[in-house]
Amino acid sequence: MGAFLDKPKIEKRTNAGRGNGLRFATSAMQGWRVEMEDADSARIGLPNGFDSWSFFGVFDGHAGAYVSKYCSEHLLDAIVSNENFAKAGEKSQANGKQLSDEYTELAKEAVRASFIDLDKNIRNIIDEGEKSGSTAVVVLVSPSHVYFGNCGDSRAIYCRDARQAFATADHKPVNPEEKSRIEKAGGSVMIQRINGSLAVSRALGDFEYKMEPQLSATEQLVSPEPEVSCLRRENGDEFLLLACDGVWDVMTNDEVIGFIRAKMLISDDLVFVCNELMDTCLAKGSRDNMSVILVAFSNAPTPCTTAIEKEKELNKHLEELVKDISSKCDPEELDLTHVMQTLANENIDGLPPGGGLSSKRNLIEATLNQVKGERGLKSDT
Repeated sequence: MGAFLDKPKIEKRTNAGRGNGLRFATSAMQGWRVEMEDADSARIGLPNGFDSWSFFGVFDGHAGAYVSKYCSEHLLDAIVSNENFAKAGEKSQANGKQLSDEYTELAKEAVRASFIDLDKNIRNIIDEGEKSGSTAVVVLVSPSHVYFGNCGDSRAIYCRDARQAFATADHKPVNPEEKSRIEKAGGSVMIQRINGSLAVSRALGDFEYKMEPQLSATEQLVSPEPEVSCLRRENGDEFLLLACDGVWDVMTNDEVIGFIRAKMLISDDLVFVCNELMDTCLAKGSRDNMSVILVAFSNAPTPCTTAIEKEKELNKHLEELVKDISSKCDPEELDLTHVMQTLANENIDGLPPGGGLSSKRNLIEATLNQVKGERGLKSDT
Protein backbone atom coordinates (compact mmCIF):
# COMPACT_ATOMS: atom_id res chain seq x y z
CA MET A 1 0.00 0.00 0.00
CA GLY A 2 3.05 2.23 -0.06
CA ALA A 3 5.32 3.90 2.46
CA PHE A 4 5.51 7.60 3.25
CA LEU A 5 8.16 10.23 3.91
CA ASP A 6 8.36 12.40 7.01
CA LYS A 7 8.02 15.45 4.78
CA PRO A 8 6.62 15.67 1.22
CA LYS A 9 8.89 16.29 -1.74
CA ILE A 10 7.26 19.21 -3.51
CA GLU A 11 9.78 19.79 -6.31
CA LYS A 12 8.06 19.43 -9.68
CA ARG A 13 9.08 17.99 -13.04
CA THR A 14 7.42 20.09 -15.74
CA ASN A 15 7.19 20.38 -19.49
CA ALA A 16 5.21 22.53 -21.93
CA GLY A 17 4.66 22.91 -25.64
CA ARG A 18 2.26 23.85 -28.42
CA GLY A 19 1.25 22.82 -31.91
CA ASN A 20 -1.70 21.52 -33.94
CA GLY A 21 -3.80 24.31 -32.43
CA LEU A 22 -3.14 23.05 -28.89
CA ARG A 23 -1.16 24.21 -25.88
CA PHE A 24 -0.14 21.75 -23.18
CA ALA A 25 1.72 21.49 -19.90
CA THR A 26 2.77 18.55 -17.75
CA SER A 27 3.74 18.54 -14.10
CA ALA A 28 4.66 15.74 -11.69
CA MET A 29 5.41 15.74 -7.97
CA GLN A 30 6.57 12.93 -5.69
CA GLY A 31 4.68 14.20 -2.64
CA TRP A 32 4.62 12.00 0.46
CA ARG A 33 5.60 8.75 -1.24
CA VAL A 34 9.09 7.33 -0.73
CA GLU A 35 9.45 6.79 -4.48
CA MET A 36 8.22 8.56 -7.60
CA GLU A 37 6.42 5.86 -9.57
CA ASP A 38 4.48 8.02 -12.06
CA ALA A 39 5.45 8.71 -15.66
CA ASP A 40 3.89 10.80 -18.40
CA SER A 41 4.14 11.40 -22.13
CA ALA A 42 3.18 14.30 -24.40
CA ARG A 43 3.72 14.46 -28.15
CA ILE A 44 2.58 17.05 -30.70
CA GLY A 45 2.62 15.47 -34.16
CA LEU A 46 2.77 11.68 -34.38
CA PRO A 47 4.91 9.42 -36.57
CA ASN A 48 3.80 7.39 -39.59
CA GLY A 49 2.06 10.31 -41.27
CA PHE A 50 -0.07 11.48 -38.35
CA ASP A 51 1.48 14.95 -38.14
CA SER A 52 -1.83 16.61 -37.30
CA TRP A 53 -2.49 14.27 -34.34
CA SER A 54 -1.25 14.64 -30.76
CA PHE A 55 -0.82 12.18 -27.88
CA PHE A 56 -0.92 12.59 -24.10
CA GLY A 57 -0.64 9.94 -21.39
CA VAL A 58 -0.35 9.60 -17.62
CA PHE A 59 0.92 6.34 -16.14
CA ASP A 60 0.56 5.72 -12.41
CA GLY A 61 2.95 2.99 -11.27
CA HIS A 62 2.67 0.83 -8.17
CA ALA A 63 5.13 -1.60 -6.56
CA GLY A 64 7.85 0.14 -8.56
CA ALA A 65 8.33 2.43 -11.55
CA TYR A 66 9.48 -0.03 -14.22
CA VAL A 67 6.13 -0.61 -15.98
CA SER A 68 4.96 3.02 -15.84
CA LYS A 69 8.23 4.19 -17.38
CA TYR A 70 8.10 1.51 -20.08
CA CYS A 71 4.51 2.44 -20.99
CA SER A 72 5.36 6.13 -21.23
CA GLU A 73 8.13 5.29 -23.69
CA HIS A 74 6.44 2.60 -25.82
CA LEU A 75 2.63 2.79 -25.75
CA LEU A 76 2.41 5.50 -28.43
CA ASP A 77 4.58 3.46 -30.79
CA ALA A 78 2.36 0.44 -30.18
CA ILE A 79 -0.71 2.48 -31.15
CA VAL A 80 0.60 4.15 -34.32
CA SER A 81 2.17 0.92 -35.58
CA ASN A 82 -1.08 -0.99 -35.17
CA GLU A 83 -2.56 -2.10 -38.50
CA ASN A 84 -6.01 -0.74 -37.69
CA PHE A 85 -4.60 2.64 -36.78
CA ALA A 86 -2.84 2.83 -40.15
CA LYS A 87 -6.11 1.94 -41.90
CA ALA A 88 -7.92 4.63 -39.93
CA GLY A 89 -5.31 7.14 -41.05
CA GLU A 90 -5.76 6.17 -44.68
CA LYS A 91 -9.53 6.58 -44.45
CA SER A 92 -9.08 9.92 -42.70
CA GLN A 93 -6.89 11.26 -45.50
CA ALA A 94 -9.18 9.85 -48.19
CA ASN A 95 -12.41 11.21 -46.72
CA GLY A 96 -11.17 14.52 -45.37
CA LYS A 97 -13.56 15.81 -42.75
CA GLN A 98 -16.34 13.38 -43.71
CA LEU A 99 -15.26 10.82 -41.14
CA SER A 100 -17.25 7.61 -40.98
CA ASP A 101 -18.09 5.43 -38.00
CA GLU A 102 -15.85 2.80 -39.57
CA TYR A 103 -12.89 5.19 -39.27
CA THR A 104 -13.45 5.90 -35.57
CA GLU A 105 -14.06 2.22 -34.76
CA LEU A 106 -10.76 1.28 -36.43
CA ALA A 107 -8.90 3.86 -34.36
CA LYS A 108 -10.63 2.75 -31.14
CA GLU A 109 -9.79 -0.90 -31.81
CA ALA A 110 -6.16 0.07 -32.44
CA VAL A 111 -5.95 1.74 -29.05
CA ARG A 112 -7.59 -1.23 -27.32
CA ALA A 113 -5.36 -3.80 -29.00
CA SER A 114 -2.18 -1.80 -28.41
CA PHE A 115 -2.64 -1.94 -24.61
CA ILE A 116 -3.01 -5.71 -24.69
CA ASP A 117 -0.09 -6.15 -27.09
CA LEU A 118 2.15 -3.91 -25.00
CA ASP A 119 1.28 -5.90 -21.89
CA LYS A 120 2.40 -9.07 -23.67
CA ASN A 121 5.64 -7.39 -24.69
CA ILE A 122 6.34 -6.31 -21.12
CA ARG A 123 5.78 -9.85 -19.87
CA ASN A 124 8.35 -11.14 -22.39
CA ILE A 125 11.10 -8.72 -21.34
CA ILE A 126 10.46 -8.06 -17.66
CA ASP A 127 12.93 -9.42 -15.11
CA GLU A 128 11.81 -12.33 -12.99
CA GLY A 129 10.62 -11.05 -9.65
CA GLU A 130 9.65 -7.60 -10.97
CA LYS A 131 6.19 -7.00 -9.51
CA SER A 132 5.39 -3.49 -10.66
CA GLY A 133 2.31 -2.48 -12.58
CA SER A 134 0.80 0.71 -13.89
CA THR A 135 -2.52 2.29 -14.69
CA ALA A 136 -2.68 4.21 -17.96
CA VAL A 137 -4.93 6.95 -19.26
CA VAL A 138 -4.14 8.27 -22.74
CA VAL A 139 -5.72 10.74 -25.12
CA LEU A 140 -5.21 11.06 -28.87
CA VAL A 141 -6.33 14.36 -30.37
CA SER A 142 -7.02 14.38 -34.11
CA PRO A 143 -8.24 17.42 -36.09
CA SER A 144 -11.82 16.20 -35.72
CA HIS A 145 -12.00 13.71 -32.81
CA VAL A 146 -10.56 12.95 -29.40
CA TYR A 147 -9.89 9.34 -28.40
CA PHE A 148 -9.63 8.22 -24.77
CA GLY A 149 -8.06 4.99 -23.57
CA ASN A 150 -8.25 4.22 -19.86
CA CYS A 151 -6.97 1.22 -17.89
CA GLY A 152 -7.13 1.62 -14.11
CA ASP A 153 -7.99 4.60 -11.92
CA SER A 154 -6.09 7.43 -13.50
CA ARG A 155 -8.65 9.69 -15.17
CA ALA A 156 -9.20 12.11 -18.02
CA ILE A 157 -11.86 14.82 -18.03
CA TYR A 158 -12.98 17.01 -20.93
CA CYS A 159 -14.35 20.52 -20.49
CA ARG A 160 -16.69 22.03 -23.07
CA ASP A 161 -18.66 25.25 -22.59
CA ALA A 162 -17.48 25.54 -18.96
CA ARG A 163 -18.73 22.09 -17.92
CA GLN A 164 -17.76 18.44 -18.10
CA ALA A 165 -18.51 16.93 -21.50
CA PHE A 166 -16.84 13.59 -20.81
CA ALA A 167 -14.83 11.72 -18.20
CA THR A 168 -13.26 8.29 -18.17
CA ALA A 169 -14.52 5.75 -15.63
CA ASP A 170 -12.20 4.32 -12.96
CA HIS A 171 -11.63 0.57 -12.83
CA LYS A 172 -11.99 -0.47 -9.20
CA PRO A 173 -12.37 -4.04 -7.86
CA VAL A 174 -15.71 -3.16 -6.25
CA ASN A 175 -17.30 -2.24 -9.60
CA PRO A 176 -19.84 -5.01 -10.38
CA GLU A 177 -18.37 -5.88 -13.80
CA GLU A 178 -14.83 -5.88 -12.44
CA LYS A 179 -15.76 -7.87 -9.34
CA SER A 180 -17.48 -10.49 -11.48
CA ARG A 181 -14.38 -11.01 -13.60
CA ILE A 182 -12.15 -11.20 -10.52
CA GLU A 183 -14.32 -13.85 -8.90
CA LYS A 184 -14.56 -15.89 -12.12
CA ALA A 185 -10.75 -15.85 -12.22
CA GLY A 186 -10.61 -17.33 -8.72
CA GLY A 187 -9.98 -14.14 -6.77
CA SER A 188 -11.92 -12.15 -4.21
CA VAL A 189 -12.51 -8.52 -3.33
CA MET A 190 -11.65 -7.63 0.26
CA ILE A 191 -11.30 -4.13 1.73
CA GLN A 192 -12.05 -2.87 -1.81
CA ARG A 193 -8.90 -4.58 -3.16
CA ILE A 194 -8.15 -7.69 -5.19
CA ASN A 195 -7.38 -10.42 -2.64
CA GLY A 196 -7.10 -7.60 -0.10
CA SER A 197 -4.02 -6.20 -1.84
CA LEU A 198 -4.32 -4.42 -5.22
CA ALA A 199 -6.60 -1.37 -5.40
CA VAL A 200 -7.13 -1.36 -9.20
CA SER A 201 -8.75 -4.04 -11.35
CA ARG A 202 -7.16 -3.11 -14.67
CA ALA A 203 -3.50 -2.32 -15.24
CA LEU A 204 -0.47 -3.09 -17.35
CA GLY A 205 2.09 -5.35 -15.68
CA ASP A 206 1.06 -6.84 -12.32
CA PHE A 207 1.80 -10.27 -13.76
CA GLU A 208 1.40 -12.05 -10.41
CA TYR A 209 -2.33 -11.38 -10.96
CA LYS A 210 -2.24 -12.76 -14.52
CA MET A 211 -1.20 -16.36 -13.89
CA GLU A 212 -4.16 -18.43 -15.10
CA PRO A 213 -3.06 -20.08 -18.39
CA GLN A 214 -6.58 -21.19 -19.30
CA LEU A 215 -7.85 -17.59 -19.24
CA SER A 216 -7.35 -14.89 -21.87
CA ALA A 217 -5.58 -11.63 -21.00
CA THR A 218 -8.89 -9.84 -20.48
CA GLU A 219 -10.25 -12.56 -18.15
CA GLN A 220 -7.44 -12.48 -15.60
CA LEU A 221 -7.71 -11.05 -12.08
CA VAL A 222 -6.18 -7.87 -13.49
CA SER A 223 -7.01 -7.01 -17.09
CA PRO A 224 -4.80 -4.87 -19.38
CA GLU A 225 -7.81 -3.98 -21.56
CA PRO A 226 -8.66 -0.27 -21.68
CA GLU A 227 -12.06 1.27 -22.09
CA VAL A 228 -11.84 3.30 -25.29
CA SER A 229 -14.13 6.21 -26.11
CA CYS A 230 -14.36 8.76 -28.90
CA LEU A 231 -15.63 12.33 -28.79
CA ARG A 232 -16.14 14.63 -31.77
CA ARG A 233 -14.46 18.02 -31.32
CA GLU A 234 -16.70 21.09 -31.15
CA ASN A 235 -16.26 24.86 -31.09
CA GLY A 236 -16.97 25.07 -27.35
CA ASP A 237 -14.10 22.75 -26.37
CA GLU A 238 -11.94 24.40 -23.70
CA PHE A 239 -9.47 21.91 -22.24
CA LEU A 240 -8.83 18.36 -21.19
CA LEU A 241 -6.96 17.14 -18.14
CA LEU A 242 -5.31 13.81 -17.46
CA ALA A 243 -4.28 13.00 -13.89
CA CYS A 244 -3.44 10.09 -11.62
CA ASP A 245 -5.53 9.26 -8.56
CA GLY A 246 -3.40 11.47 -6.34
CA VAL A 247 -5.59 14.30 -7.68
CA TRP A 248 -8.92 12.48 -7.80
CA ASP A 249 -8.54 11.20 -4.22
CA VAL A 250 -9.21 14.71 -2.94
CA MET A 251 -11.06 16.61 -5.70
CA THR A 252 -14.10 15.79 -7.83
CA ASN A 253 -14.31 16.27 -11.58
CA ASP A 254 -16.44 19.40 -11.23
CA GLU A 255 -14.12 20.83 -8.58
CA VAL A 256 -11.11 20.35 -10.83
CA ILE A 257 -12.87 21.93 -13.80
CA GLY A 258 -13.92 24.94 -11.74
CA PHE A 259 -10.44 25.28 -10.27
CA ILE A 260 -8.65 25.12 -13.62
CA ARG A 261 -11.02 27.61 -15.26
CA ALA A 262 -10.48 30.03 -12.37
CA LYS A 263 -6.68 29.74 -12.67
CA MET A 264 -6.80 30.16 -16.46
CA LEU A 265 -8.57 33.49 -15.91
CA ILE A 266 -5.56 34.82 -14.01
CA SER A 267 -2.68 33.25 -15.99
CA ASP A 268 -2.01 31.80 -19.44
CA ASP A 269 0.94 29.81 -18.03
CA LEU A 270 -0.37 26.23 -18.10
CA VAL A 271 2.56 24.97 -16.01
CA PHE A 272 1.50 27.43 -13.30
CA VAL A 273 -2.07 26.09 -13.49
CA CYS A 274 -0.88 22.47 -13.17
CA ASN A 275 1.39 23.30 -10.25
CA GLU A 276 -1.37 25.18 -8.47
CA LEU A 277 -3.65 22.17 -8.84
CA MET A 278 -1.10 19.77 -7.35
CA ASP A 279 -0.19 22.11 -4.48
CA THR A 280 -3.87 22.43 -3.68
CA CYS A 281 -4.37 18.66 -3.72
CA LEU A 282 -1.38 18.27 -1.41
CA ALA A 283 -2.89 20.82 0.96
CA LYS A 284 -6.23 18.99 0.81
CA GLY A 285 -4.57 15.81 2.05
CA SER A 286 -3.38 13.86 -0.98
CA ARG A 287 -0.67 11.39 0.08
CA ASP A 288 0.15 9.94 -3.35
CA ASN A 289 2.44 10.81 -6.24
CA MET A 290 0.74 13.33 -8.52
CA SER A 291 1.01 13.78 -12.27
CA VAL A 292 -1.17 15.99 -14.46
CA ILE A 293 -1.33 16.98 -18.11
CA LEU A 294 -3.41 19.99 -19.12
CA VAL A 295 -4.26 20.45 -22.81
CA ALA A 296 -5.88 23.74 -23.84
CA PHE A 297 -7.91 24.25 -27.01
CA SER A 298 -8.40 27.57 -28.76
CA ASN A 299 -11.55 28.37 -26.77
CA ALA A 300 -9.96 27.83 -23.35
CA PRO A 301 -10.45 30.64 -20.81
CA THR A 302 -7.90 33.44 -21.12
CA PRO A 303 -6.61 35.92 -18.53
CA CYS A 304 -9.14 38.57 -17.58
CA THR A 305 -8.20 41.92 -16.00
CA THR A 306 -11.12 41.74 -13.58
CA ALA A 307 -10.17 38.25 -12.40
CA ILE A 308 -6.52 39.23 -12.01
CA GLU A 309 -7.42 42.26 -9.89
CA LYS A 310 -9.76 40.20 -7.72
CA GLU A 311 -6.98 37.67 -7.18
CA LYS A 312 -4.61 40.41 -6.04
CA GLU A 313 -7.25 41.76 -3.66
CA LEU A 314 -7.88 38.28 -2.26
CA ASN A 315 -4.18 37.67 -1.66
CA LYS A 316 -3.80 41.04 0.06
CA HIS A 317 -6.86 40.34 2.22
CA LEU A 318 -5.49 36.95 3.27
CA GLU A 319 -2.11 38.44 4.16
CA GLU A 320 -3.83 41.04 6.35
CA LEU A 321 -5.94 38.35 8.04
CA VAL A 322 -2.86 36.24 8.80
CA LYS A 323 -1.09 39.23 10.32
CA ASP A 324 -4.15 40.09 12.38
CA ILE A 325 -4.49 36.52 13.68
CA SER A 326 -0.78 36.45 14.50
CA SER A 327 -0.97 39.69 16.46
CA LYS A 328 -3.66 38.24 18.70
CA CYS A 329 -2.05 34.86 19.21
CA ASP A 330 0.33 33.67 21.91
CA PRO A 331 3.72 32.85 20.31
CA GLU A 332 3.50 29.30 21.67
CA GLU A 333 0.24 28.71 19.76
CA LEU A 334 1.23 30.47 16.54
CA ASP A 335 1.56 27.80 13.90
CA LEU A 336 0.15 27.08 10.44
CA THR A 337 -2.52 24.67 11.70
CA HIS A 338 -3.91 27.27 14.11
CA VAL A 339 -3.93 29.97 11.42
CA MET A 340 -5.62 27.72 8.84
CA GLN A 341 -8.28 26.65 11.37
CA THR A 342 -8.95 30.25 12.33
CA LEU A 343 -9.22 31.33 8.69
CA ALA A 344 -11.62 28.46 7.99
CA ASN A 345 -14.11 30.14 10.31
CA GLU A 346 -13.90 33.40 8.37
CA ASN A 347 -16.26 34.29 5.52
CA ILE A 348 -13.70 34.82 2.77
CA ASP A 349 -15.04 35.73 -0.66
CA GLY A 350 -13.25 34.97 -3.92
CA LEU A 351 -11.56 31.67 -3.06
CA PRO A 352 -11.23 29.51 -6.20
CA PRO A 353 -13.91 26.85 -6.72
CA GLY A 354 -12.74 23.38 -5.82
CA GLY A 355 -9.68 24.69 -4.04
CA GLY A 356 -11.04 26.89 -1.32
CA LEU A 357 -8.70 27.90 1.47
CA SER A 358 -6.39 24.95 0.71
CA SER A 359 -5.41 26.60 -2.57
CA LYS A 360 -3.95 29.50 -0.58
CA ARG A 361 -1.96 27.40 1.90
CA ASN A 362 1.41 28.39 0.36
CA LEU A 363 0.57 32.10 0.52
CA ILE A 364 -0.69 31.77 4.10
CA GLU A 365 2.40 29.84 5.17
CA ALA A 366 4.75 32.36 3.53
CA THR A 367 2.97 35.25 5.25
CA LEU A 368 3.05 33.47 8.60
CA ASN A 369 6.77 32.79 8.27
CA GLN A 370 7.35 36.45 7.42
CA VAL A 371 5.50 37.47 10.57
CA LYS A 372 7.47 34.97 12.65
CA GLY A 373 10.71 36.26 11.22
CA GLU A 374 9.80 39.82 12.17
CA ARG A 375 8.98 38.63 15.71
CA GLY A 376 12.15 36.53 16.00
CA LEU A 377 10.24 33.22 16.06
CA LYS A 378 11.13 29.97 14.31
CA SER A 379 9.35 29.48 10.99
CA ASP A 380 7.13 26.46 10.20
CA THR A 381 9.32 25.35 7.28
